[in-house]
Amino acid sequence: MHLAANPDVLERVRAWVDDAERVVVLSGAGISTDSGIPDFRGPQGVWTKNPDAEKLSTLQNYLADAQVRKAAWRSRLAHPAWEAKPNVGHLALVGLERRGKLHALITQNIDELHQAAGNSPDRVIEVHGTMRKVTCWGCGWTGPMQPVLERVRSGEADPSCELCGGILKSATISFGQQLVPEVIERAMQVAREADLFLSVGTSLQVYPVAGAVPAARSVRARIVIVNAEPTPFDNVADAVLGGSIGEILPRICGGG
Repeated sequence: MHLAANPDVLERVRAWVDDAERVVVLSGAGISTDSGIPDFRGPQGVWTKNPDAEKLSTLQNYLADAQVRKAAWRSRLAHPAWEAKPNVGHLALVGLERRGKLHALITQNIDELHQAAGNSPDRVIEVHGTMRKVTCWGCGWTGPMQPVLERVRSGEADPSCELCGGILKSATISFGQQLVPEVIERAMQVAREADLFLSVGTSLQVYPVAGAVPAARSVRARIVIVNAEPTPFDNVADAVLGGSIGEILPRICGGG
């Protein structure tokens, strides 16, 4: 049952946040939609509206097919994240950190808007990498994305590594690509250190990161889910808040 309209529930969650000492946040695409970045699985999601777009995020297709890579580079050029600014939801989590309550921020997002908003990079755990860097699949070189995008704008449809000639891709985790074990281990560890676990804007359908919810519950952390659509963990949460993340987060995170 989604209870965003019930002010008593919002106040109860705010009191839990006030009482908490180690809040761990898990954020997904839903927190960035107010910044103009569409989510993936929602009603207006990128993959909901265009299932073929998922192919651009599949490693095997990307490495094997130059046409897929060219389409992916065109898509990167036009990505709304380059113009996006942090929204009030992001800023509410910065406020949580400034209050000394944010233990860690696990994010499935690749847009770095949490860092742009002001969250400390050492508290942000990017389980799916970042679109703001590029890496070579051949030699492992990693560098900033924008100079490579300039090469695309200048006419290189499928830019290759200038060091070894290898295939370049964004430093994100694609479908079929192994997650970084140390990053996932850290995410699960901080979840087990939480006294309040706040899941924001994620469908909680992607593993292993969705396993952070039962990890937090195993140490009796309170579980709060803020998401527009139902999730598989709603029935084990202490509170489920549906509605606008930009309206809910400032109310439950802010001090004073």
